[in-house]
Amino acid sequence: MEQPRVCVLIPTLRNAQQLDVVLQSLNNQDWNGELEIACVGPTGDDGEAVAVKHGARWIDDNGSRNRADACNVGIEAIDCDILLFTDDDVIPPANWAGKLIRWFDRDEVGGIGGPNFAPDEDSFSSKSADVAFCARWVTAGTRYGKVPVGELVEIDHNPGCNSAYRKHILDEVKGFEAGCIGAEDVVMDRKILDAGYRLWFDPTAIMPHRRRKPIKPYMQQLRNYGYVRTLANARWPALKAWSHSAIALFPILAIFGIATFLWGLSQGGIDWSDPLNSPEMGAPRIAAHTTASLFIAYIIICWLGAMFGASPHRNLATILISPIMIFMAHWAYGTGVLKGMKQIHLGEGAAAGLGIQIDDKSRD
Repeated sequence: MEQPRVCVLIPTLRNAQQLDVVLQSLNNQDWNGELEIACVGPTGDDGEAVAVKHGARWIDDNGSRNRADACNVGIEAIDCDILLFTDDDVIPPANWAGKLIRWFDRDEVGGIGGPNFAPDEDSFSSKSADVAFCARWVTAGTRYGKVPVGELVEIDHNPGCNSAYRKHILDEVKGFEAGCIGAEDVVMDRKILDAGYRLWFDPTAIMPHRRRKPIKPYMQQLRNYGYVRTLANARWPALKAWSHSAIALFPILAIFGIATFLWGLSQGGIDWSDPLNSPEMGAPRIAAHTTASLFIAYIIICWLGAMFGASPHRNLATILISPIMIFMAHWAYGTGVLKGMKQIHLGEGAAAGLGIQIDDKSRD
């Protein structure tokens, strides 16, 4: 194709310090074409001065209350052939834009994306969170634990912090779902697939993306993920997977398992002088030994999932503590799913609160 007109769109809100890093990195891309950079946010935000400093275009978000609506304002305002999306808390490598843009020489590529991992500059706790995010088998069907093998792999969803699309496709599907308070990238990709276009994934187009630190920010983010994905699944049934709902059982089973284990102990279910062979078989022993065995099996699965996961930050320390990080993720995501189910079935439905931003970032 002829040299395309390319723009990077960054929704931002009260995060000027990290936005400065993003824009500096984008201004040092090694792609040999012209690369427009646009930020969308509220007028008067500290990020506006940062955008001007780096020569980026600032687009007022017209009072948008969520990422989807802000991005739609940007999509409408921008005229280009290829539109890349990323966030205001990433560190784009010099080859990031070029690695995505190159694939649009192929007519079948309607959109392309790549993986995102914690930056090397992140703290140990954030890298540990990344190992948990990217563990195999234990991510409840979410995108993070799936990194397909191959040069270019067809896929049904790409992360909003690392994706690119033909602009005319975004215009055709009317961009993000208006008012979508979360999982907006998943919903838009579903709309693109339903329109007959194809999405792809380049495993080498890596975007370093800062992870929330444990404990509170990390768990708040996962709880919100579970909540908004449950609401999105109810409104767009094609997005559903059994694992998205099954994770709601985790907090319930965890409480039941801990209570059963403690009851078994209190009733003499384990003789600490000879824990493997006594006391006689009965309900206390079954309760204590069975739950203990399940806890151990869970820890082993978490270790294996982290060991064979996708995170580049896997090492002895991050793998060893991965069961704790994964447990927190399962608990938080599961409680978020339960919250969503409660709103759908006992509250005002899946559209309640539509358009109200859910913000789990610390923006100091």
